[in-house]
Amino acid sequence: MKYRFIFESRSGFKLGKMCKLLEVSRSGYHKYLRSQMNERRIENMLIAEEIKRIYKDKHGRYGSPRIHEEMRKGGKRINKKRIARLMRINNIRAITKRKYKATTNSSHDKPVAENLLNQKFEVTELNKVWVSDITYIWTKEGWLYLAVILDLFSRRVVGWSMSETISATLVIAAIRQTLLNRTPAEGLGSRKSVCI
Repeated sequence: MKYRFIFESRSGFKLGKMCKLLEVSRSGYHKYLRSQMNERRIENMLIAEEIKRIYKDKHGRYGSPRIHEEMRKGGKRINKKRIARLMRINNIRAITKRKYKATTNSSHDKPVAENLLNQKFEVTELNKVWVSDITYIWTKEGWLYLAVILDLFSRRVVGWSMSETISATLVIAAIRQTLLNRTPAEGLGSRKSVCI
């Protein structure tokens, strides 16, 4: 009981003074600490085994909040942060479903631009051919759409734009940024020479 009091009060008082006041030896306190550390280590190993069992039973789909809930249902009161820490130490991560968002809508009556590039990806000079694509990124605030324009010769991003909605404005903003960053070759902006 005295050793436990010393351990809990260690940040406010000097060890030597507490040991003297409570009439215990420093070596006795350090022996108590070692036994506590060993108990904690064994306890952590047992908790980690239980985490692994639940993780396996749930086919790797449970993260620390759900594993904590399962343990609580089983009558084990263990701190959520401790479970998360032990999962991290043991490299246990929930398998997450990849979020999917459609970016292509082929069911429309709008004209479709012809494929001018036709799989000819070999380009001999800068600013001769630009290509683009739209993708999506999941963030804490929700989906963000990203329009990127690449110079096919350098394979570098020459313009980009992000938006919460997928629209013509997203692509136009990327093109405008590209035109500010690069001086295109004569005719690059025409339908015959660029595939966007």
